[in-house]
Order: sequence, then C-alpha cells, then structure tokens
Amino acid sequence: MKAMVFAAGLGTRLRPLTHDRPKALVEVGGYTLLELAIRRLRAFGYDEIVVNVHHFADQIEDLLQKNNNFGATVHISDERLQLLDTGGGLKQAAQWLKGGASFLVHNVDVLTNLDLHALRRAHEASGALATLAVRERQTSRYLLFDEAGLLSGWENTKTGEKKISRAVPSATPLAFSGIQYIHPRLFDYMPEQEVFSIIGVYLDAARTAKVAGFRHDDTDWLDVGKPDALEPAAKLAKAFAASGFKG
Repeated sequence: MKAMVFAAGLGTRLRPLTHDRPKALVEVGGYTLLELAIRRLRAFGYDEIVVNVHHFADQIEDLLQKNNNFGATVHISDERLQLLDTGGGLKQAAQWLKGGASFLVHNVDVLTNLDLHALRRAHEASGALATLAVRERQTSRYLLFDEAGLLSGWENTKTGEKKISRAVPSATPLAFSGIQYIHPRLFDYMPEQEVFSIIGVYLDAARTAKVAGFRHDDTDWLDVGKPDALEPAAKLAKAFAASGFKG
C-alpha cells in the first residue's frame, strides 16, 4: 500500500530546535518525528512511501539512507527550490501516487493512535473521493460537515471568514487531524498553479463529489508543533514503540 508523509515544513513554531534541523528530524522519546511516522505506516502495511523535503533536505535523505528507509520503499519529492504547500506538494508527488488504489497522507508532526485500518475501511466503504480524519478540539479553523458526515464548508472563527461548498440545513464544525485517505481521482480537481493548499481542493471538490469525515474523538492525538508538546509527545512515542507502533 502507498502513503505520503508531509515532511517539508519549516517548523518555525519549534524554533530554536529547527534552526539546525528540519521539523521531521526533531526527536521525541528517542525517535525522530519522521521515523515515528514511517514506523507507524509500516506497522499498518504501507510499504511504499513518498516523503517531501525542503528545509535541511539533505539531513532527511541521510537519515533514510542510514536506516535503510526503515524497511520501506521511499521516494523523495524534492521541494528544495520552492515549498509547495500541502496541495502543491501532493500534486508534485502524483508520479508515485496516481493510478491504482487510494493512498494515505500523513503530516509528519501529528502523533495519534488512530486505527489506520479503520480509516482505510471507512474510506473504501463510502466510495468517497477523500476521507479526512477529524475530531472535536479547540482550533480557529474548522471543516464543516453535514448530517451525513460529508464536507460542506470551512470557517475561521477568528476572522469570521467562511467558505461554503454546499448549503446544508445544519453543519458540524470539526478540526482536521492532518491525516487523510485519498483516491487518485482527486488529482483531477487540482488547479494549474504550483503552490496551493489541499484544503482548498477539498472544498472545491465537495461541491460535486463526496469528501467524507472520519471522526476519531476517542483516540489520542497530538500536534507536535510547539516546544510544549515535546514532553507529551515523548510519552506517546514510547507507548507507540511498546505496542509495535500500532497503538
């Protein structure tokens, strides 16, 4: 099975740790974030993985080479010259992901014990173009879902901005967890420009196609984006290792 790890971010919120390394190589519990992501994916059967790189890209390539790609076939999607954002990054990686079955995309700085098998089964059973892991949590930007659990819009509670894909009687605001299952048909909805967000693609696609939410409120989830997240992340990383990186 195929997956992609978004690992090209600058990690500005983790400074000063990211002054001399990429966010993907910040260590928690004795593991880099990238190793944790790949080991989790390998534990769930993903054996072909795309990793995009930008900030200190050579360090990521060196880590993968020294560790034999942690047992996976790894393709490097090179964004050294320009950071492409999530949508543009996925579009550039299409050469490895187009054609065939749906694939998983996972942010490198997200730690969660979400059952990736359950996410895949829900995606395949629904026939959705994409299935986004979501949960109730405090944030400023929410995805909006209708009563059937399908994406209908987006809102920023700080600015009051809203983007509505479909008018629905009522919508539930949920926070995106940085993990998604995608059918290759999503590439047909992508714009011509190089740099763009995947969220915009989902909102456009949701006007005519099925973009589903997968709630996982009962799982652990952590965004390792700031220094104060490192201690709880270390505990979660050790729990992953103890469970064979599945739980």
